[in-house]
Amino acid sequence: MKVLVVDDDATLRRTLAIGLHAEDHEVLIVADGRSALQALREDRPDIVVLDLGLPDLTGVEVLRQLRTWSTIPVVVLSARAESAEKVQALDLGADDYVTKPFGMEELLARIRAAARRAGSDIPLLEAGDLVIDLPARRVTKAGAVVRLTPTEWGLLEMLVRTPGRLVGQQDLLHEVWGPAYGRETNYLRVYVGGLRKKLEDDPSRPRHLITEPGMGYRFEI
Repeated sequence: MKVLVVDDDATLRRTLAIGLHAEDHEVLIVADGRSALQALREDRPDIVVLDLGLPDLTGVEVLRQLRTWSTIPVVVLSARAESAEKVQALDLGADDYVTKPFGMEELLARIRAAARRAGSDIPLLEAGDLVIDLPARRVTKAGAVVRLTPTEWGLLEMLVRTPGRLVGQQDLLHEVWGPAYGRETNYLRVYVGGLRKKLEDDPSRPRHLITEPGMGYRFEI
């Protein structure tokens, strides 16, 4: 699992990295809010450990912006124990709240629990000879693994989470490229075209990746 740690305390960052690496997690580390938002868009971690007291954007603002385009699990880690702080973070979409000082084993358990809750309703989706394993981020076609870029995977993941349902162009751009994007529909045409070449038997007559002109895309099983 890829874990993004956001904290301005260098000693704590090292401690968290050691503990997470010991459980075979891939760890990304940043020290401020803007770097966190960039890492979330570009590196697509599986879960975030987020401090509230950051030097630029507050952790609350990072969470507020993140929840406009992503449902990634977030475990807040903060020295602020006041009930109002906890309520605000949880109301904004945090999955858990751990107060400093904390025990590493407890934090690791809470991270595992948040990841399980987030993945508990994720299906193994089969569509023709395609098998899409969302938790493993793996696609096979007729038994052979299909290699996707991170952007292709992000686009496919959003579509297959709601099979048969139209997903709007702006929603796709916000989720895959970030909240600053909304008009770059040419990106969608290029990347959906690339996915069709990799996943469809006949890309010119797609069976699964369907375009609704001027509106968006949907994934048909």
